[in-house]
Amino acid sequence: MRFFLMCFLLRIGSIFSQKMFIAKAQKIIMASTNDLSFSILDLGGGGEGVIGQLYGNHVTAIDLHQEELNEAPDGPIKVVGDARNLPFEDASFASATAFYFFMYTKTEDHLRIFQEAYRILRPDGKFIIWDTEIEPQGNRRKSLFIVPVQVKLPDHTISTAYGTTWKDRVQTQEMFIRIGAEAGFEVINRNQAGKAFYLSFRKK
Repeated sequence: MRFFLMCFLLRIGSIFSQKMFIAKAQKIIMASTNDLSFSILDLGGGGEGVIGQLYGNHVTAIDLHQEELNEAPDGPIKVVGDARNLPFEDASFASATAFYFFMYTKTEDHLRIFQEAYRILRPDGKFIIWDTEIEPQGNRRKSLFIVPVQVKLPDHTISTAYGTTWKDRVQTQEMFIRIGAEAGFEVINRNQAGKAFYLSFRKK
C-alpha cells in the first residue's frame, strides 16, 4: 500500500475505512501540451486544483464550496458557483475542464452540466475530462468508492485520493461520450488506462 493511501486511511479513521472500497491506484501524467486553449474554465476546481496548478492565471476555477477554493493553490481566478447553472455569459471561454469532478455529481445532472459547458464555450472550444470508471456496487457491503490518484505535473507530483458514495453510482467512458453527443459535442480524442479515462470534446 502506498504511503499516501495509508495516510489517507489513517486520517479518516478505521471506522470509515471499513466501509470503503479501494480501487486500484491511478496515475495521471499532466503536461501543458494538453489540447487546451486559454482561457480555461475548470469545473470543481477547488481542493488540489490540478488544472489551476498547471495553467495558473489562465484558469477560472469554479466550485460549489468556498472552503474547497480556499484549499486550492493560488494562481487561478476562484469563483463559487454551480456547474449546472454557470454564472458566465455564452461563449466566455476557449476551454473547459473537469478533473475527477463528475464522480462527485449526480448522474441526473450530467447532461445539464455538459449543456452548460457547451454554452459557455466559444465555437470549436474544447471540453476535457479526466475521471474514473465506477463499477456497480453489487452486493458488496462497502458504501464508499475511493480511488487513489497520483498526478504527475511538470515540476512536482500530487498524491491524493478521490471518494464518493457508491450506492446507485456507476459511470463509464462510453456513458460520457453519449451524453457529450446529446449536448452537441463531438469527441476528438479519447484514452483509457485501466479504469482511468481521458476524453476531449469539441463544440461543433
